[in-house]
Amino acid sequence: MAYELLLLEKDSPLATITLNRPEKRNALSHALRLELAAAISDVEGDDAISVAILTGAGPAFCAGFDLSEFKQDPEAFADVTAAGAPEEGSIWTSGQLMHERLGAFTKPLIGAINGPALAGGFDIAVQCDVRIASESTLFGHPEIKFGAPTLFTILSQIVGGAIARDLALSGRRIDAAEAHRVGLVSKVVPADSVMEEAVTYARTVAEAPLDALRAVKAAIVKAAPLAFP
Repeated sequence: MAYELLLLEKDSPLATITLNRPEKRNALSHALRLELAAAISDVEGDDAISVAILTGAGPAFCAGFDLSEFKQDPEAFADVTAAGAPEEGSIWTSGQLMHERLGAFTKPLIGAINGPALAGGFDIAVQCDVRIASESTLFGHPEIKFGAPTLFTILSQIVGGAIARDLALSGRRIDAAEAHRVGLVSKVVPADSVMEEAVTYARTVAEAPLDALRAVKAAIVKAAPLAFP
């Protein structure tokens, strides 16, 4: 598959997926959500790849869902809040597909969080197994202020229930230092070192046989199931 809004690079045993809308701070448009789901499936089916890295082009990791699309469908947030799940063909369908593909991914996924990861960008960051962050990184769920629920369960598995409740309900932003303190990220490095650190770590993980990595990942997925509000 040819990708227009992301880059997929393979250098066995690693694959790197780069969200590539830097002019939009890598906002997750409907098309990008579908491409990310497809790229995850591509890497899933390639037995030459043991570990994947997810990052963003430019100074941001991901600013969340592309709000310009919701302006075209002003009832979208109200629909999902009332129904609790996206209806077939709604603006949310591609988002659910993307999250489900990430949630079911059977290989380790390393987040090279190169800048702000907000709203839906925060959600895909927590779906990574390990996160290495730039000093300029911010995390937050501002979407709660305009009616969009968040992926609480996975976040709570990472930072604990009390902190996850705070972040999910308040929408406040935390910087890289606080993210490291609460266990959201494993390491904080200068912006120009994020990919180098992520690749080094990913190669360490990839030293294990793929079957062993899949077994551990299966346990991780079972312990932290994807749950939509």
